Amino acid sequence: MIRIAVLVSGRGSNLQAIIDSIENGYLHAQISIVISDISDAYALVRAKTHGINAVHIDPKSFDSKESYETEILRVLDSHNVQLVLLAGYMKILGKPLLNAYKNRIVNIHPALLPAFPGLHAQEQAFKHGVKVAGCTVHFVDEELDGGPIILQKCVEVKEDDTAQTLSERILEQEHKIYPEAIKLFAENKLRIDGRKVKIIK
Repeated sequence: MIRIAVLVSGRGSNLQAIIDSIENGYLHAQISIVISDISDAYALVRAKTHGINAVHIDPKSFDSKESYETEILRVLDSHNVQLVLLAGYMKILGKPLLNAYKNRIVNIHPALLPAFPGLHAQEQAFKHGVKVAGCTVHFVDEELDGGPIILQKCVEVKEDDTAQTLSERILEQEHKIYPEAIKLFAENKLRIDGRKVKIIK
């Protein structure tokens, strides 16, 4: 059984989707620890409600990003974490984490990368007038939202959509493809070949 850590900053709806996928037997995994950089993130409440270890590590308590991430690494190591998931984690990862967990950090982004990286991706896409939006699960590397893509899901933009309604429909798909990507990783079915991620059938 793969041991997972989830890094969060907000309400944790993708964390909840992962928890549900474990509890209903779809994912053979254990969330060993949930870590938030925000003390009152609702994701911490979700974790504790399900009996999952959850901690707040305050970046402001450290004199550098490196020392902050070194503390996160210490916590990950103490829980024997094999895979790190970002679920609405609003900080850009630095070298300590990227080096220690190379090709073992996964993120979900609410756009069809490489289009619309960064914040407010759904709103960016909506304002741009795209006909198709969506979400992407990808490995994390040094480039913001630029790592190799694991899975993507398209969401049609309807004529009467608002940025809010589009975001809600994208989020529904995020909750499906994130557990799917984790399952592929846990079953050792992903191979990174340059920029491409091959799925082993």
